[in-house]
Parts: sequence; C-alpha cells; structure tokens
Amino acid sequence: SPPQDSSDDIEDVSLFDADDDVSRRSKKSKIRHPVASFFHLFFRVSAIIVYLLCELLTSSFIACMVTIILLLSCDFWAVKNVTGRLMVGLRWWNQVDDDGRSHWVFEARKVSAQGGKTSSEAESRIFWLGLITCPMIWVIFAFSALFSFKVKWLAVVVMGVVLQGANLYGYVRCKVGSRKNLTSMATSYLGKQFLRQ
Repeated sequence: SPPQDSSDDIEDVSLFDADDDVSRRSKKSKIRHPVASFFHLFFRVSAIIVYLLCELLTSSFIACMVTIILLLSCDFWAVKNVTGRLMVGLRWWNQVDDDGRSHWVFEARKVSAQGGKTSSEAESRIFWLGLITCPMIWVIFAFSALFSFKVKWLAVVVMGVVLQGANLYGYVRCKVGSRKNLTSMATSYLGKQFLRQ
C-alpha cells in the first residue's frame, strides 16, 4: 500500500482534560531536535551567503565554487538522511531490486496512538520553510546569472537548484504519497471547488 500522509491521521484528544491538552500543545511546539534543526538551515543558508559574498571576499572562482558545492552536498546529505527523519518523520531513497530495476521509495512515519513519536509543529515549520524557500532563492540566482551573462556562476547555481530541488521533490512526494494519490487529491479538490460554486 502507498505511504500515507502522517498529517491525515488524527489523534484522539480528551475534551474534558484541559491540562493534558495544554501540556500536549506545549510539547508539540517545542523543538525536540535542536542540533538537527540548526544543521537543516546551516548548510543551506551558508551556501547562499557564500554565493552572495564570494566576489567580495576572494577573487578565486574555484575556491568559491568548491566551497559552495561542498556546502550544498553537505546540505543534501544532512536533509535527506538526518533532518527529514528526525524533524518530520519522512524519508526517501532509491532501491535496486534483484532484477536490477531501480525503484524510488517515499515513506511517511505513522502517528502513534499516544502521539509520542510525532514531530513538533515548530520543527515542521522550520523544516518546510527551509526546504521550500532555499530552492526558490537558487532559482532566482539562476535567472540572475543567466540574464547578467555570468556563465561561470550558472554551473554553481544549477547545482544548487538540482540538489535542493531533489530534496524538495522527494519530501513533497513523501508528504502527499504516491503519484496516484496526488492525482486523486487534485481531482477531489477540484470537485469540491466545483460543487461549492
């Protein structure tokens, strides 16, 4: 069966136990993995800052390019293998079966009945904000490099778009499930909008 969106599962909450509800809310908004949250943003933001300040700090294009690509590679590895699992309970990878065929696997962690393994709302916000914003910045850099004819920087910017875009695509697929689920979600949404009007 295809992986389901972990936000679709609903937790049972007692209506009359206000103290338990408040403590549950405070636990959900607390950052449980501060180191993972830090490194989720550190490599991404560092690569952008180095790209923006590179020409001011040094005249060596090669040193800047290597630094940016190393930061982008560290970001790709950290987000794909560590922060996605810890912060939002999502993971994706490529698996080669015995026949030699390649399969992409997209997984979402199920919400437990006690809610002990759920990710906090603050971590989820940090994760998705960093995951969506930074690739958009790299796309803006790509258009800027293209229209200003900085062809040597275009290769670096394309690496930023590809590496961060791959993580964004993988985690969006984890969040919404398989492609079939994505089409059925879009169809049901459009059907609801049509019925409302």
